[in-house]
Amino acid sequence: MSTKRKVYLDYVATTPVLPEVLEAMLPYFGDVFGNPQSLHFWGERAREGVEEARGQVAALVNGVAEEIIFTSSGTEANNLAVKGIAQGQVAKGKHIVVSAIEHFSVLHAARTLEKSGFEVTVVPVDNYGLVDPDEVAKNIRKDTVLVSIMHANSEVGTIQPIAEIAKVVKEAGALFHTDAVASVGNIPVDVRQLGVDALSLAANQFYGPKGAAALWLRKGVRLIPLMDGGVQEGGRRPGTENVPAIVGMGKAAELALKEMSQRAEKQRRLRDRLIAGILSAVEHVILTGHPERRLPHHASFCVQFIEGEAMLMLLNNEGIAVSSGSACTSRALKASHVLIAMGIPHEVAQGSLLFSTGLDTTDQDIDYVIEKLPPIVTRLRQISPLYARFLKERGG
Repeated sequence: MSTKRKVYLDYVATTPVLPEVLEAMLPYFGDVFGNPQSLHFWGERAREGVEEARGQVAALVNGVAEEIIFTSSGTEANNLAVKGIAQGQVAKGKHIVVSAIEHFSVLHAARTLEKSGFEVTVVPVDNYGLVDPDEVAKNIRKDTVLVSIMHANSEVGTIQPIAEIAKVVKEAGALFHTDAVASVGNIPVDVRQLGVDALSLAANQFYGPKGAAALWLRKGVRLIPLMDGGVQEGGRRPGTENVPAIVGMGKAAELALKEMSQRAEKQRRLRDRLIAGILSAVEHVILTGHPERRLPHHASFCVQFIEGEAMLMLLNNEGIAVSSGSACTSRALKASHVLIAMGIPHEVAQGSLLFSTGLDTTDQDIDYVIEKLPPIVTRLRQISPLYARFLKERGG
């Protein structure tokens, strides 16, 4: 049996389910098994669980219960928002604005709409991954029906000026969606203060179960469902509800709202310790994302002259779990579109590493990473032709 330390620093990929969340879910796998749409006692009990969760999730983003549409994932919520809102506005126009660093569930959804006659404008970001509100304003047209800019980026941690962007979108008369999957539950998110019309969130980012997510949709915004079927979720998302997961999401949302401040304070301290430790212990490392406007549990880097996948495997051999790029692209063996959009060269972007701390992370975990990473980098650079060329050009 291995006695090697186990350090999980991939919380942006998914979080573990909290014991309190699991406890809330368990009855819905057993005694409370009814279909929420059924008009008998068993259905009523299940329906009560779903509606309580709807209120809990709404409270997390300062919405109201009837504005919450439960989905299976953040990806589904983004697809429902982008396609559903755009198709509901075709009488006004067929133009959409997104940023270059959106999750593929937004970018690809927008590209799919192009096949049915929509036009898509992609606005750039700066070297920190920030979207300029003026750049958004410049690209909005009279026929623009939807702007979708993410609240925080899961690969580089940068938090966008969503309220400022929303203001220019509103002034232009378009609707505004934000993918807040990476931020909700980790930092305060208030849909009223942000001024958005739709917002995506997912339970597995704040210690709830996978398979439960939601789209907050401002009352009065027209939405065309992606699927045909039943009357669930007000007819906007048909299909029998995943009641245990929805209940778990509600409990996780309740806990996140209650504990957010103390969670964030701890994560910020650990994050800063990790960033300082890595930058001082390893040469030729670039911190990616904004140094200040970033998620409290997020530290991302590009380690020059070597590939992120190789570092991942060797870190895994030491019991350390991290990621390289987003969870949706880490197996693709190609440079992140987010890093490329930020102006990072392909060969540098290949060396991306993403660390994300969580509730169970300790100072000892951080110290262990700072101890184990430098020799791994040294070992990989010894067999790197890029590093050999760099040393030759430098005269080393």
